[in-house]
Amino acid sequence: MLRAAVDAAKRAAKPPIVLAVTVLTSLSDAGLREIGVAERTLDHALALATLARNCGCDGVVASPHEARVIRQNLGAGFVIVAPGIRPAGSSQGDQSRVNTPAEAIGAGADYLVVGRPITGAADSRQAAEGIMKEIGSSGKRVIG
Repeated sequence: MLRAAVDAAKRAAKPPIVLAVTVLTSLSDAGLREIGVAERTLDHALALATLARNCGCDGVVASPHEARVIRQNLGAGFVIVAPGIRPAGSSQGDQSRVNTPAEAIGAGADYLVVGRPITGAADSRQAAEGIMKEIGSSGKRVIG
């Protein structure tokens, strides 16, 4: 399936990057065991990321908890998109593996996915600006 997606993307006039999803940020080690996966989330995410790279994917969507190990093992050219981003002091919600924007960037994430901390905030604009400021202070470019 991953190879087919990569092959199809290559045929596009403007090929998109192809990302594979590793382990949902809402799953913990116990949650993985419940669905029949004996590995720890870290090990399973790395195995899935390695499979994705070997199939030609450009990167993965992975928890910021696994970003550092994925970056160390798969290199700088492999894209890591990190969901589960929560500013310091905000609720974790239904997510098991979250990090702050600065922690995720420090772990090697290239892109951050921020949803509920902005959409659920009393002042969404202020929440987004605060997160963008934190990202900007890391030296990374902010794409709004």
